[in-house]
Amino acid sequence: MRAIGIVLAGGNNHRMQELSQKRAICAMPVAGSYRSIDFTLSNMSNSHIQKVAVLTQYNARSLNEHLSSSKWWDFGRKQGGLFVLTPSVTADNSNWYRGTADAIYQNLSFLKNSHEPYVVIAPGDCVYKLDFNKVLEYHIDKKADITVVCRDMEPGTNVERFGTVRMNEESRIEEFEEKPLQAKSNTISCGIYVVRRRQLIEMIEKCAEEDRYDFVRDILIRYKDLKRIYGYKIKDYWRNIASVDDYFKTNMDFLKPEVRNYFFKQYPDIYSKVDDLPPAKYNVGSSVRNSLISSGCIVNGVVENSVIFKKSYIGNNCVIKNSIILNDVDIGDNTYIENCIVESRDTIRANSHYVGEEGKVKIVVEKNERYTM
Repeated sequence: MRAIGIVLAGGNNHRMQELSQKRAICAMPVAGSYRSIDFTLSNMSNSHIQKVAVLTQYNARSLNEHLSSSKWWDFGRKQGGLFVLTPSVTADNSNWYRGTADAIYQNLSFLKNSHEPYVVIAPGDCVYKLDFNKVLEYHIDKKADITVVCRDMEPGTNVERFGTVRMNEESRIEEFEEKPLQAKSNTISCGIYVVRRRQLIEMIEKCAEEDRYDFVRDILIRYKDLKRIYGYKIKDYWRNIASVDDYFKTNMDFLKPEVRNYFFKQYPDIYSKVDDLPPAKYNVGSSVRNSLISSGCIVNGVVENSVIFKKSYIGNNCVIKNSIILNDVDIGDNTYIENCIVESRDTIRANSHYVGEEGKVKIVVEKNERYTM
């Protein structure tokens, strides 16, 4: 493909509450064995984008560890590859990334040293499938300066937390509002953009000269009347992990057969870093219904409508309902958990009882010492 990829993975989101204290949002576990960034990287790999830069910043240790090798997504090793770019102190700059445009500006040499004519910019905290080749073809056919991937949201969705767009009959964007107080349209921007590389360099440098740092506000909104900005609509599954509720619902979606079939049984595939773990073990007396149980888990109790991530242990007479148990959790005997998200590497004491209120998910964070001298 005649494009390079940039994945924006450096932001922090306080709406994720305790879940973002350990990791970047893009490193959030999804569907038992994946991280949220895997979906964007897989889409780029399947679209034959061989050179991808991931811009990381906040709480990036686990994310950088996950991205330690490009082989999992099969990016080009001889021509291209996967580049993890973090803020660095230079003779000209010692700032953290102050916004999405500033993050690209601080790594402008990546763009200048590339030869591909186009750039695909995408967030790393969304769950979706997309062929970027089709977006690029659309971009070229429309002779667009910038193409924004959009989606019509279902009635009742709180679109005010997204950027909303209004397009004319030719799909040219006439109005773009970032997180409006009252949305005038239910069409949102998915945060995925296609732009010519040289034009992106020019716009980013102009932003830097004027001390502007945000890609949406200082480029898309500012240039909407000066540049040919078009919208490319998608209709398939797309979710953004922007809050605890979004994260919970996204994982629960994978309990639906049609969602699992779409992501894991239909081409193209979704790839992730693979751990060498034994298959899940179900001991005598265990009962599992409509749940995802990952590799390395041992189940002794009852699990219903839940997602259990890798290396978790569920003790005797435990009941887990409508919950997400993250990686490496040890749950003691006779524990009852419902409508909860249990943070990774927690040890839940025996006879514990955690129930989230109706319509509200409870985050369980226990700091018990599992190993003692």
